[in-house]
Amino acid sequence: MKATLPCLFALVLGMLPDALAAAPLRAGAAAVDITPKQFPMNMPGGFSANLAEKAHDPLHARALVLDDGATALALVVVDNLGAGPDVLLEAKTRAAAKTGLKPENLLISSTHTHSGPSLNTRSESAKAYYEQFVEGVAESILRAHASLRPAAIGAAAHPLPDEVFNRRWFLKEGMMPANPFGRFDRVKMNPGAGNAALERPAGPTDPDVLVLSVQDAKRKPLALYANYALHYVGGAPRGQMSADYFGEFARLMPSRLNAGPDFVAMLSNGASGDINNIPFTVTRPPREPFEQIRIVAQKTADAAWSAQRKIPKHRNDVRLGMVQRPLTLRYRRPSEREVAEARAVLAVKDPEAVAKLPRLAQNYARSTINAHERTEDTLTVILQTLRIGDIAVCGIPFETFVEIGLDLKKRSPFPQTLVVGLANGRHGYLPTPEHHRLGGYETWIGTNQVQEDASVLITGQLLEMLAELKAAP
Repeated sequence: MKATLPCLFALVLGMLPDALAAAPLRAGAAAVDITPKQFPMNMPGGFSANLAEKAHDPLHARALVLDDGATALALVVVDNLGAGPDVLLEAKTRAAAKTGLKPENLLISSTHTHSGPSLNTRSESAKAYYEQFVEGVAESILRAHASLRPAAIGAAAHPLPDEVFNRRWFLKEGMMPANPFGRFDRVKMNPGAGNAALERPAGPTDPDVLVLSVQDAKRKPLALYANYALHYVGGAPRGQMSADYFGEFARLMPSRLNAGPDFVAMLSNGASGDINNIPFTVTRPPREPFEQIRIVAQKTADAAWSAQRKIPKHRNDVRLGMVQRPLTLRYRRPSEREVAEARAVLAVKDPEAVAKLPRLAQNYARSTINAHERTEDTLTVILQTLRIGDIAVCGIPFETFVEIGLDLKKRSPFPQTLVVGLANGRHGYLPTPEHHRLGGYETWIGTNQVQEDASVLITGQLLEMLAELKAAP
């Protein structure tokens, strides 16, 4: 007897992998080289001029597009110190025009490499790179969208505590140096490895490397989106651009997962505003240029491999969702006393007298005057939350303190939550109110721009947005 058409259809479905029986999810990934074509070029990661003559390793825009048939969204990671909201909106608009994706469904974050190119437009080479960057980011989304195919996704975490250290420290009584404003903070950022004045770190760390693993219909690795709360590593060769450990991680992951040539790995920066790679209680042996980047990238890739192996099942029956909200925050304003002190510092011209000022005093005096003269009273930032089945992603456009990320993970209604810093913009550091009371580099006017309870407002908004995603049908 011949099988009926429904029976044949059921038979074919039964032969498909379990995770793809319903086959609603599609995914595509792509990487586009955005290494500058013209040198020399300024690298803005510091207080002094820092020109690059070439690139040690390539910089990329890496995109992952997901589509469940009802909602399509993209996660994009760019190798940059911190792209501003305007340039990222331009890239989103171009990508949306060519793909049909909604701009508000695109989350673009910067890695925060300190050896990346500037995105200003004050020179012809800078203008050319600005256009290359925008077009490259849009092209990564376009290529990822064009490669959509049946896929399944899963998530898991694996700890890597060895390479994350809180960089804010309490020092022994009487050993705190003056800050650039001539006053004394209660904690110091980067006090120096092996410093005899060290007492205790001023906060925790987040050790987890969390991965979103995407497989194709044949269960082959298609993409991996990872997240780790580590500021950056540094130590690239002097005068050379580098994607730091984020780029080296992406280069290593195909071999870790035995992936094919179309596989794309990307590493986003987590809530790492007060976290770095310096073990302050010990002194490391000297490293050659790029060596520490390789070490951390290898360990992070190993942890991502371990996390991927923990995933019980990749699923394709996941619902996607995205909630984006603007949040208006007040700019910080210096007091009249602070403005007067800043003007007095800037009035010092004699080189010997300047040398006697606290370190960076004139840099932060200029920041104080700039904050005083700012014409805008408020700043509107973009917050995003994504849902990928039982996985949530929070995008925050600041260098976000680790305490905020840990708090969001703990209070999120989702079993697994990634917190992505420098997402959709860069607006300085985001300390908690408690850390504002301690002072230190990340809380000074110039490095922190917005009201001191901004982290509380942002956390509250994100939790509301996560609840909205969780409750969505």
